[in-house]
Amino acid sequence: MDAMYPRLLVADFAASFRFYDAFLPKLIGAHLTKGGEEGPYASWDLGEEGAVSMLDRAAMAALAGTADLPQPVSQDSTMLVCRVPDVAAAHAFCLARGAHDVAGPTDRPDWGPTCRTAHVRDPEGRLLEFQSY
Repeated sequence: MDAMYPRLLVADFAASFRFYDAFLPKLIGAHLTKGGEEGPYASWDLGEEGAVSMLDRAAMAALAGTADLPQPVSQDSTMLVCRVPDVAAAHAFCLARGAHDVAGPTDRPDWGPTCRTAHVRDPEGRLLEFQSY
């Protein structure tokens, strides 16, 4: 049973799908359960649990009746955090697949004695953190 999982609302479905379809299986072991690059929906599970899903932003706006509202512009309000065995490898893997660098692999002893992180933005600018500890 899926208790709760993130659904990304994306403008460029194909680019986002290619990024997450490479990233999720390789780095956290999630597998594609529905959808494809053509959209408008795709989902990935980790075992039997939902890990993340993606929906075309315009399709959601049409469904919710919000297509005429302006796009918000603000500081980040959400970040996807992924625990990985090798922060540097995860960072490099995502950069090679269209992510944008935010902060390279860094030790974070103030967060925990063995904590290490890196940050990227997905093809649409969503912030991701890779961490190990």
